[in-house]
Amino acid sequence: MTEFLYLDEESMIKAGALDSNRCVEVMDEMFGLLGQGDYIMGGPNLNEHGIKVYFPENPKFEGMPKAGPDRRFMAMVGYLGGRFRTAGEKWYGSNIINPSRGLPRSILMVMLNNPDTCEPFALCSGNVVSAVRTGSIPGVGVKYLARKDASVIGLIGAGPIQKACLQGMMATAKNAKEIRIFDIKKETAEKYGEWAAEEFGLKYTVCDTMEDAISTADIISSATSRLRPVMIEDAWLKPGSLIIFTGSGRIAESYYETATTFFDNPLMHKAYMDDARRADVPIEVSYAGMMGGGIYKLIDEGKLPPVEEIPSLGSCACGAIPGRKSDDERICLMTGGMITEDIAWTYECYQRAVEMGLGQKLKIWDTPHWT
Repeated sequence: MTEFLYLDEESMIKAGALDSNRCVEVMDEMFGLLGQGDYIMGGPNLNEHGIKVYFPENPKFEGMPKAGPDRRFMAMVGYLGGRFRTAGEKWYGSNIINPSRGLPRSILMVMLNNPDTCEPFALCSGNVVSAVRTGSIPGVGVKYLARKDASVIGLIGAGPIQKACLQGMMATAKNAKEIRIFDIKKETAEKYGEWAAEEFGLKYTVCDTMEDAISTADIISSATSRLRPVMIEDAWLKPGSLIIFTGSGRIAESYYETATTFFDNPLMHKAYMDDARRADVPIEVSYAGMMGGGIYKLIDEGKLPPVEEIPSLGSCACGAIPGRKSDDERICLMTGGMITEDIAWTYECYQRAVEMGLGQKLKIWDTPHWT
């Protein structure tokens, strides 16, 4: 008999999917496996973020979706070794008008499979998993790349993902005492500050400008929509600062002349750059829609090393290279999201769900009709 465990969102939450502290630990473990090479992602270079379904600007057929901002379906596939030893896929659709329908912008499911028999053993609601694992990556970044005495966190954007990011950072920023928040909607920033004060006991300031929010910060988290990329001036980032991009953003070119750049996975960013070169639009247009587009341009121009030579967070996590080298070093970490993160955190929650007797077993067959 082949069966799998179905876990809805409520079951995933009961199984600990919201536990950011534990998720940061699991993501650290996952990055260690990436640094060793014990993983595979999709695509010809084994490091693709995923494959998208793009819709046409002018569909020829009735009922076919039309292109729009953030309108897509995507499949992210991969394998993660170590104790996980699991293949998996995250499948989701995204429609920017969904919140007006009372739905999340993206709706996600994660399937886990036995890498030998290929049988699925879990199908799980993925929205909470994806949000928490996204926010936990900055927590790993802070562990290796931030000053140990970092006390002020500057936040660009005050949406749900930034909440997950702060939860992740607070797991490793042991001396954080204050946050400074900038959002284009001041009332959103104020609500965020109230939440952070209650959740973590942090002092908060809602700032009128981005510069005011980040110029005194030791750690900066940029978590904004790629539809509204931010532009940051070099002079705003003080010595010793760490800036983490979970959303789109650009820093003035002069910053990279003296700062150190890290990627979550350089080979995934190489795949992004290869995709941009294959697109039927000018490369600067392709880069404009990518999270690391500004950095990619500098790599193409020879102002940064080739993408494969840019240090990775995985290399820090497995002990191959040091993270921060001095208290004055300015560091930028660019993250892009990987299926290995979803596999790791979903698997962790699945194991806990099994221990707790959660979920519903669904049968595929007693004996397959064709073998």
